[in-house]
Amino acid sequence: MIRHRPYGSGHAYATTNDQRVPVLPLAGAPVELRVRASERVSGVVAEWDDGTDVVVLPLTPWDPASEPDPPSTGDGHLAAAQERALGGGPSWRTTTPPLAAGRRHRYRFRTTGGPERATRWFEVCAGQWRPDGGRLVVDGRDLVVPGSVEWLVSPDGVHRVRFALPLAPGEHVVGFGERFDRVDQRGHALDAVVFEQYKDQGATGRTYLPMPFATVVGGDGWGFHVRTSRRTWFDVGATTPDRLVVEAETGPEGRIELAVYDGAPAKVLDAFLGEAGRPEELPAWVFRLWASGNEWNTQERVLAEMDRHRDEDVPVGVVVIEAWSDESTFVAFRDARYEVHEDGSPHRLADFAFPPDGAWPDPKGMVDDLHARGVRVLLWQIPLQRTRPYPQGQARADVRVMVEKGYGVREADGRPYRNRGWWFPLALLPDFTDPEAREWWLAKRRYLVDEVGIDGFKTDGGEHAWGSDLRHADGTRGDEGNNLVPVRYAAAFGDLLRACGRPPVTFSRAGFTGSQAHGCFWAGDENSTWEAFRHSVTAGITASACGVLYWGWDLAGFSGDVPEAELYLRAAAMACFAPIMQYHSEFNHHRRPPRDRTPWNIAARTGDDRVLPVFRSLAHLRERLVPYLAEQARDGLPLMRGLFFAWPDDPRIWDRPRQYLLGDALLVHPVTEPGARTWETYLPAGGWVDVWSGTRHEGGGVVSRDVPVDVIPVYCREDRWPSLREVFHPGS
Repeated sequence: MIRHRPYGSGHAYATTNDQRVPVLPLAGAPVELRVRASERVSGVVAEWDDGTDVVVLPLTPWDPASEPDPPSTGDGHLAAAQERALGGGPSWRTTTPPLAAGRRHRYRFRTTGGPERATRWFEVCAGQWRPDGGRLVVDGRDLVVPGSVEWLVSPDGVHRVRFALPLAPGEHVVGFGERFDRVDQRGHALDAVVFEQYKDQGATGRTYLPMPFATVVGGDGWGFHVRTSRRTWFDVGATTPDRLVVEAETGPEGRIELAVYDGAPAKVLDAFLGEAGRPEELPAWVFRLWASGNEWNTQERVLAEMDRHRDEDVPVGVVVIEAWSDESTFVAFRDARYEVHEDGSPHRLADFAFPPDGAWPDPKGMVDDLHARGVRVLLWQIPLQRTRPYPQGQARADVRVMVEKGYGVREADGRPYRNRGWWFPLALLPDFTDPEAREWWLAKRRYLVDEVGIDGFKTDGGEHAWGSDLRHADGTRGDEGNNLVPVRYAAAFGDLLRACGRPPVTFSRAGFTGSQAHGCFWAGDENSTWEAFRHSVTAGITASACGVLYWGWDLAGFSGDVPEAELYLRAAAMACFAPIMQYHSEFNHHRRPPRDRTPWNIAARTGDDRVLPVFRSLAHLRERLVPYLAEQARDGLPLMRGLFFAWPDDPRIWDRPRQYLLGDALLVHPVTEPGARTWETYLPAGGWVDVWSGTRHEGGGVVSRDVPVDVIPVYCREDRWPSLREVFHPGS
């Protein structure tokens, strides 16, 4: 066996041991050619044809583990899978002579020891940066720096464009989707591609929810949107301080559009949402406490946890049940008995028998019970059809239907695409651009809404389309369509809920431009550390700056051992003043002691008797905040607003970038450092009231207050205090 994939796996940040590096070389530079071979192969050579001569290049063995760019970080159930995804086994590589401009080169590989094998011929040609070759269309004020436009062109066509926009002194650049590393990206470089970074997003700069949109705050006030779903890169004054350099894939047509919006941040965002899509108002119950744990995998356990909330007087509004399905079809409850529909047609509730001693003896009865308590129910989904281990029963029939009818995203040669990522590897990916495939996928889940009565879906995943050469049913290639997979995924499930007369409550982690219009979001997988807490606050502010209204996070993290009591309560206080307040915990193989993030488990594990009463108080406060949050959400503006929205010309707001407005009345400054006893907050111009003490402060300066573990600094605009006093001091 000898294998070479010129484009590798399509991993956005790491190369594989069987690809060409770089995929698109530049003229005058060599390229590294890599292959994988079986253990029986003792030698490999490459035949390199530059159009005038054929030379033989010997390959040398190498160890991919020596490379500095493995993608995984930390521990947990996905970290090892990430490492395996890059592939192992004997690997070989060589370096070619420099590539000539304007010429097509060919190469192939053959073995020189062991079984004789040879690959097909592959083509590669070099690109050159040129001042011509494509067309940049500017909609709005043309801020493109004269002479800065360049096109990367090869004999295959136009591949990329880059150009510069001016940055004036004192301007700050915010946006680019949900970003964990910083609010102001000036002085830094980043890219925009949907990627499943399992934990440590703040350290890597990678994100589930990027967007090629940003607002330039200060100065004249403006923003921009690169109107593309292809990958983009941004050098925000990192190389040249007064220039923001944009680089974007173009596709062979060589055309790219840039929208420029003038005005203050709110006006810029409004113009962008006019294109991308505005958030749809969701019911007020989404603002109540959300509860979940990946090991709540039986009806008995779910009801017991809801009983405990009731008994501990911790009001809860939503339960998210992750481990409910057979995790083969993601349609049937685990342990349910039913006849296989060989044609892949949907089941109805009456088709299932639920064993009385099984995991879910009465799903509809459970949902009815929870509804009677005022608790809404979401079920977990992923947009994949598993093929490993070898599927049986209904999963086997569904795989066959997907392949025979072409319901999945396809490889360039027409074969079904099989997930190249580390989570459910080799699974089929439904193509939501195909109306028939979309309807088939949703129809199988309709009984869950229509008959079982669930209220929404946790639309997890969405980052599984890897490879620029994939083919979507609407005619787009992977380079154009892959970033849109999570947008279409959430939209599809929202449509299913609407069709059943329900509001479109989805809960996603991945997205792109257009996701603003589709449900709720959380900040993905993260550790239970103070650093991750700080990064998550940043993520909420930046996601909101791009128009994401319903945003939350796994308060105090979901991965690893339980957080210390102080971190848990500080994080819970911040989540109380976030658009979505929810806790969740990672699967831990049911090992003891448990790692649930319930307040009673944290109290038991830490031995801190403050945890339960403080969390209870926060949960009740959250209940009283619901009317305010629902009222504020009606105008479609983000709820979690960086202070630059209201005070773009105040330079002092950047000294404490994790302060934010919750709606238009409350200024929140989470305590994000362990051991803090006092906390300083900058209050912009105007009158402010400390919501806990009732003390009035005149804005334009820094105030300090004591912050015991049950206090988060929150200040209310003075003119709004009479209407909000009761929220913080009920019965006063």
